Amino acid sequence: MKTKAKRPAGKGSQQQKRAEQRAARREVILAAALDEFAERGFAGARLDDVARRAGVAKGTIYLYFRDKEELFQELVRSALGPFVAAIEGALSHDLPLRVVCDRLASSFAREVLGTRRKDIIRLVLTEGRRFPKVAKFYYHEVPERAFAAVRALVKRGVARGEIADDKLAKFPQLIIAPALVAILWDGLFSRFEPLDTEALLRAHFDLLFKAAERRAA
Repeated sequence: MKTKAKRPAGKGSQQQKRAEQRAARREVILAAALDEFAERGFAGARLDDVARRAGVAKGTIYLYFRDKEELFQELVRSALGPFVAAIEGALSHDLPLRVVCDRLASSFAREVLGTRRKDIIRLVLTEGRRFPKVAKFYYHEVPERAFAAVRALVKRGVARGEIADDKLAKFPQLIIAPALVAILWDGLFSRFEPLDTEALLRAHFDLLFKAAERRAA
């Protein structure tokens, strides 16, 4: 019995396979970059060492990223972008502001502080002053977008009577301040006194919303 010869893979499937391989290699490089930046900081990290961690030639990195700064920028965008998008996406859900805050507290504790993503924020806090371009990019990609979404959420809460005034819209830093404290605490003191970040954030929201409720009464 004659067996049918296998047809060679089509051009489309080959292109898809190459695209998948390229995407996978890119993710490996980003993961290696996160480890390198977390251990050595922005100043101390070298593309040679990122390549070594990723198991690729240094030249391979340049196929994806122009330089160390662009690599770090993409790391910020890919690692923290989804969390910022979740804050922005909260506007499309018809939920009370307090419920949104509680959900974001859980998400931050699980998806940021519970992962290496926190190291990106810590690096910007410690080295951003020395590298203003890094700080500027981070600001536009993370705080600026998050603050805009928080302001819109607070204004909606005011309109619904969930909180008394729009001071939190004027100063969205008041909402996120404990998250930054948690990151600093985790890096400096957690081995002496572990901090329950989610409980901290919820306690903070309790104080904010109770104060607003008293003013509204």
